[in-house]
Amino acid sequence: MTNEGERTTLLLVRHGQSTWNSERRWQGQADPPLSDHGREQAVIASRFLGNVDVIVSSPQIRALETAAIIGAQLGVGPVQVVEDLRERSAGEWSGLTTSEIEQRWPGWIDSDQRPEGWEYDEPLLARTLAALEMIIAAWAGADLLLVSHGGLILALEQHLRMNDGRIPNLHGRLMHHVGGQLVAGERLELIPPESSTGGTGGRV
Repeated sequence: MTNEGERTTLLLVRHGQSTWNSERRWQGQADPPLSDHGREQAVIASRFLGNVDVIVSSPQIRALETAAIIGAQLGVGPVQVVEDLRERSAGEWSGLTTSEIEQRWPGWIDSDQRPEGWEYDEPLLARTLAALEMIIAAWAGADLLLVSHGGLILALEQHLRMNDGRIPNLHGRLMHHVGGQLVAGERLELIPPESSTGGTGGRV
């Protein structure tokens, strides 16, 4: 049980660049690894982090590898894995580039139509909020780094009425849990702009 007056800080961060990000492919719940550039990004990001008590990660390799690199740099570990921090499913678009999607489903992206197997916001938010509740209960009062995915973070931001657009690799949203409420803080850049080059990839 958490203390209502206890303040838990969560920094929810998108993983480093993956091999599919570099090819601008939509990923979803496919599991490509980090690119070499993504590994470099994770090392750089660790230098911009302050105090971190616990690192929690999605089980997908691009997030887990990012978390492990940061943990090794900070001397924080082991990384805790929470299944429901995984990315939304991109369904039939997984592995395709935006141009390939446009060829096969013309106009769908701009009109917000989505393919078979897509995970919409309602179920995505339900599992995300349940995961955050569990994490906050387990590590109440801690400073937490959560390594996850762009689609999940964007959906959570929109739920909290934040709309800062797409989230690049190793950028994140600061959040606080206090008084039983989850409150959104600022967007943070954990890598300088010159380290963001090389492509942030598809939207999911």
